[in-house]
Amino acid sequence: MPMLSDNPMWEEMAARALALVDYGGAEIGECRAAVAATGGGGPDQWHDAWNTVAQHLDDAGRVSAVEGDPVSARDALLRASTYYRISYCPLFGSPVDERLRISFEAEEQAFASAADLGAGNLRPIEVPFEGGSLPGYIATPDGDPGPRPTILQVNGFDSNVHEMYFSNGPAATARGYNWIGVDGPGQGRNLIRDGLPLRPDWETVVGPILDHVEAIDEVDPGKIVLTGWSLGGFLAPRAAAFFSDRLAALVADPGQWDQRDAVIAGLPLSDEEKGRFPEVERSKIDELEQRLRSESADPMLRWRLIDRGLWVTGTETLFDFFARMCEFELSPVAGDIGCPTLVTINESDPISAAAPRLAEAVSGPGELVRFSDAEGAGGHCEGLARRLYHDRVFDWLARTVS
Repeated sequence: MPMLSDNPMWEEMAARALALVDYGGAEIGECRAAVAATGGGGPDQWHDAWNTVAQHLDDAGRVSAVEGDPVSARDALLRASTYYRISYCPLFGSPVDERLRISFEAEEQAFASAADLGAGNLRPIEVPFEGGSLPGYIATPDGDPGPRPTILQVNGFDSNVHEMYFSNGPAATARGYNWIGVDGPGQGRNLIRDGLPLRPDWETVVGPILDHVEAIDEVDPGKIVLTGWSLGGFLAPRAAAFFSDRLAALVADPGQWDQRDAVIAGLPLSDEEKGRFPEVERSKIDELEQRLRSESADPMLRWRLIDRGLWVTGTETLFDFFARMCEFELSPVAGDIGCPTLVTINESDPISAAAPRLAEAVSGPGELVRFSDAEGAGGHCEGLARRLYHDRVFDWLARTVS
């Protein structure tokens, strides 16, 4: 039974906000109001409804700041940042919709303003990268200035550093860890403003990030835990294979394997053709792409593969998208992951199906942790049971990172 909407696309996108309720990133009633205001409308109505709630909170937060109530101000601004982000999700695609750019800038400003007001002891960082920089944030616990163990976050396919703060930041700082999140290519500002697409060689991203964060005063360079959310469950292990000697531990939520195993499974190809893809005729995918681009296509599937998929990967055709995703390989390097590794698997999250394979492949100590619907932790990345997730993961880290 849906929680907020009978429209599967709106239900899935609203769930992104609901997953942040527990740590101050959203309120259930505000999400319900935004979905209700969308009514039976499409992406335009969705954007307007969520943007309206975000703007109201943004304005209220800034009034609270002027009136000397920083707690109310930062609480409102943090939630506003979430709703701006949720508002532009259906607008994904290339060329970038101007409304998406405007809402993203508002999201950035709201989150930065909350940080300026002391939310989470957050402060921005910029990591030098290939002639430019990658934006991020560090959150630190109250009290002892450190150095401390640090959670280094890797985002998923369509997440950004603001969303990732709520996924792990407050839970980390409450337990005495720093939390650091950095947007890589294909994520957040790097995609929306700079047009940098997602890349499979995530070790080239994490290397410069490690160089930067190891020099931060609050960070104990011998106790950095690399953790990945969603597609980060592939990207983080990929990077860890090259930097195990610089990591105290790795957490993959959920654990994944080579992306070709998932992306080509449903293609209209024979088993033989799937085995040698992309060395097949490009026309084999044309009919599928035409269907997905048609008005009769399933909106969520079209959004995932055409609107979001092509944009994030910097590809122009569905064939090129699938070929690009086949380059995301972990199998050649998984055995080089020598640091202690925790891998999650969720019985109702299809992308975690290969998690046991990752846990078995690492050369260091590997542990598989299961989550289920029966305990209220079903779904992608345990979105509605993040405290249960944090209890299990941080208990493991307490035993592992000494």
